[in-house]
Amino acid sequence: MAAGRSRRKKAAYRKKVQNRFSMFLVSLALLMILVVVYVSSINLQSKLDTLEAQSTELQAQIDAEKERAEEIETLRKRSQTKEYYEEIAKEKLGLVYPDEIVFKAED
Repeated sequence: MAAGRSRRKKAAYRKKVQNRFSMFLVSLALLMILVVVYVSSINLQSKLDTLEAQSTELQAQIDAEKERAEEIETLRKRSQTKEYYEEIAKEKLGLVYPDEIVFKAED
């Protein structure tokens, strides 16, 4: 009977050792997965920061282009008036009405 007990003890001891080793391997695998997930999250966070910066920059460009489009539309409407044509003709071509008196400064 003593031989049967020692065999059972040895078998139980082997199972304990195998269980501990298995738990160690499972823990090691879990730790490796956690490290990979952590590193991936750091990389994704840096990409997110970069994309947010690009988004902010692009939004600023969109706002600037909207303002520019409004200015162009205002200029287009203004350029269709008679006053605008007269102003350009006076500045560029020296338009003078017959009843106007022009004074030129001497240099």
